[in-house]
Amino acid sequence: MPPRIPLPGPEEMTPAQRRVHDAVVSGPRGTLIGPLRAAIHNPELAERWSALGEILRFRTSLPKRLSELAILVTGRRWTSQVEWWVHARAAAEAGLAPAAIEAMRQGQAPIFAAVEDVLVYRFARALQQTGAVPRDIYDDAVAHFGVAGVVELTALIGYYTMVSMTLNAHEIPLPEGVTAPLEALILGGLHELPELKEKSEAGS
Repeated sequence: MPPRIPLPGPEEMTPAQRRVHDAVVSGPRGTLIGPLRAAIHNPELAERWSALGEILRFRTSLPKRLSELAILVTGRRWTSQVEWWVHARAAAEAGLAPAAIEAMRQGQAPIFAAVEDVLVYRFARALQQTGAVPRDIYDDAVAHFGVAGVVELTALIGYYTMVSMTLNAHEIPLPEGVTAPLEALILGGLHELPELKEKSEAGS
C-alpha cells in the first residue's frame, strides 16, 4: 500500500530538509525512518521531534528493555506496523523475552519473570486503555522507578502514541519486502490489550 503523502529521498529534499535528514542519520538512530519521513515536510517540526525522541528513547533513567516494552504496548494498542517492526527487534536485543514479545504480537497476555516488566506493562496498558493510571499501579511504579522514571515513562508512552498516529494516518510503509507483523483489526478501532495473568502480576 503506497503512502498517502510524498516521502522525499535525500536528493529530493530542500536544503532545510536535507540538514535535518543528515543530522538524524548521523545521530543514534542512524537512519530516517518511520514518522520522521512525514514530519520532514516541516523541517522545524522534524528537528524538534527527533530531539525529543532521542531523549525519550536513549537518554532516560529507564533500562532499555523497559523502554522498548512500553513502546511495544503502545504500538500493539494502535496496531502500528512500522513501530512494532522496529521495536520488536530492539526489545529482543535489549533482553525482553521473545515469548513475551510474541504473545503481545498475537494479542495474548504476556508472561514476565521480572516485576519491573509487569509494572511497565500494567502502567502502559492502563494509560492506553483508559487514559489514566490507577493509584496502586502508579504508586508501585514510583516506588520502583522514582518520580523522574514515572515522568519519563509517561512521556515515552505519549510520544510513541503520536508516532503510532502519524504512521497510521499517513500509511507510512514498511521497508520493501517486509510483511506486516501485526494482524489488522477486522472492525477497526484500537486493539484491546489483555490484562496480565496472575502469574505475571505476582512477578513469579
